[in-house]
Amino acid sequence: MNINTMRHLPIKGTYNLRDLGGYPAGTATTLWRRVLRADGLHRLNAEGMAELVAAGVTTVIDLRNATELAHQPNPFSRNEAVRYHNISLFDTLAPTYRPDADTLLDLYIRALQERREAICTVMSLIADAGEGTVLFHCTAGKDRTGIIAALLLAIVGVDTATILDDYSLTGRLIAPMIEDIIAGAVAQGADIEKFRPLLACEPATMAATIAFIEEEYRSATDYLTSAGLPPETVMRLRERLLGKL
Repeated sequence: MNINTMRHLPIKGTYNLRDLGGYPAGTATTLWRRVLRADGLHRLNAEGMAELVAAGVTTVIDLRNATELAHQPNPFSRNEAVRYHNISLFDTLAPTYRPDADTLLDLYIRALQERREAICTVMSLIADAGEGTVLFHCTAGKDRTGIIAALLLAIVGVDTATILDDYSLTGRLIAPMIEDIIAGAVAQGADIEKFRPLLACEPATMAATIAFIEEEYRSATDYLTSAGLPPETVMRLRERLLGKL
């Protein structure tokens, strides 16, 4: 079986739910069912939530903002089987469309610079989640989720090419929901021609984001520690993804 097929969890109500396990990380490999990344969970019914709990999920981290929560509430926020946290990763950050620029790259870099505290909070929640599987998600599971996933994989030694592969998987998995996302954005007044490029998932965007981190901070680990994440928390993140080394 293709490992990316194994990575995707086809639970009704989700499109882009997948495991960060099975990636080569130096001399180790990331462990299965330690950390999951996903798109919005608002479509889940009781059966879908029960499947995730049965798969080991004990912590859910919702990276969306208050407006998104109001329009599409997270059913896990009322489910006592998990610990639910909402950390608005981008908060008021919004993409600034320019036809001659990579709008998403600009957004990612601004998030890394301006939302350091929120990023560290998410990382601390993952590190300190205790037993069970951590699931973090946004709306499409692409941008906010993609930044957190890239940082997690980078700090455990997953190479850039593999991180780019993980990022670009989103493009195929969210294809069935693209028109729904566009319709929702238009209903809220978005300009469709400016909004559609925001649904891209080009490896070059994440490659440039990683290059920015390495140029400005040397590594993902150095970025996080400079942002205020204690080294011992970074160690616990590595243990979550790799186990005791």
